[in-house]
Amino acid sequence: MATYQVRPATLDDVDSLVDQRVGMFTDMGQMTHPEATAAAFREWLADTMPAGVYRAWVVEAGDEPRGQDAPSGATERPRPRCPAVVAGGGITILPWPPGPQSLTGRIAFVYNVYTAPAHRNRGIGRLLMGAIHTWCREHGIDCLRLNASAAGEHLYTSIGYREVASPTLEIMLKPRHARAGLAKRRGFR
Repeated sequence: MATYQVRPATLDDVDSLVDQRVGMFTDMGQMTHPEATAAAFREWLADTMPAGVYRAWVVEAGDEPRGQDAPSGATERPRPRCPAVVAGGGITILPWPPGPQSLTGRIAFVYNVYTAPAHRNRGIGRLLMGAIHTWCREHGIDCLRLNASAAGEHLYTSIGYREVASPTLEIMLKPRHARAGLAKRRGFR
């Protein structure tokens, strides 16, 4: 049985974070442009992680091999068993005017919570969310929001998240910048 440990993600984890975001949207049946999404998210992480706008955590399985072990009887030494990233998630800290939800002037929006299929239903999502909640408490953030997938909704409600009345509406506008071609392929107006 694997042992799991949560740690803050660094830019060295970008490949894992990108794979998890693509995997999350794929599992939800919403991924239409995986390569474009991966490239755009990689660029976004390079900007937002060093700035502290996006904070991420990864979960490592302590006894997962990295690479293949040498076959039985082979003269090559087996590769060491190293921690492998099997889950992750993150938050963006948003300036938010004080109001009924929070008086702190900031909220956190949780997203990209993903666990590799072979490691699901082992409490990893709860472990990850606990780390996110601890960081937010330590940094004076008392309001967190998220959009839950059907598969994740039970976890979130079991740890205290609830549906809130929100007058949120959305429109997708075609941007006027270098990524306009990508936006057009995605169906923005």
